[in-house]
Amino acid sequence: MGKKRVVQKTQEELIQERDKIEQKLKKEVALKTATTRFYRARIYITSTYNNTIISLTNENGDVLINRSAGAVGFKGTKKGTSFAGSKVAEAVVGICEKMGLRKVDVSIKGIGGGRASALKTLVNRGLEVQSVRDITPIPHNGCRPKKPRRV
Repeated sequence: MGKKRVVQKTQEELIQERDKIEQKLKKEVALKTATTRFYRARIYITSTYNNTIISLTNENGDVLINRSAGAVGFKGTKKGTSFAGSKVAEAVVGICEKMGLRKVDVSIKGIGGGRASALKTLVNRGLEVQSVRDITPIPHNGCRPKKPRRV
């Protein structure tokens, strides 16, 4: 094994990467339900250590759109950052504005880095958050673990 090489990006490469993300955010979204108007919806934020996924559903729970950090333009370990979570939330807010949505109920699941920043971005961008629920699954000591391996 050799030494690990740390690759540092130049300023130009960082600017190009930021521009790619901004272009993906500005890309036009084709909405399936263009005729139906929604005044209230639900937003589900699933945040893991590797990614942040935000789904927009109607009152019945039918998914209208969903966005992830990978769909916005992040790759690799950057998908799990709080900055990526806020950019995903910005993309969802842009879609909500096109649909005419103002009031949302937010449900958060998981323990990743994009969890808090996504919620802050939703509030700061002008959506009226009616309620916030934490639906992270918590084990109540369910299944018995496997017996220890003997070597």
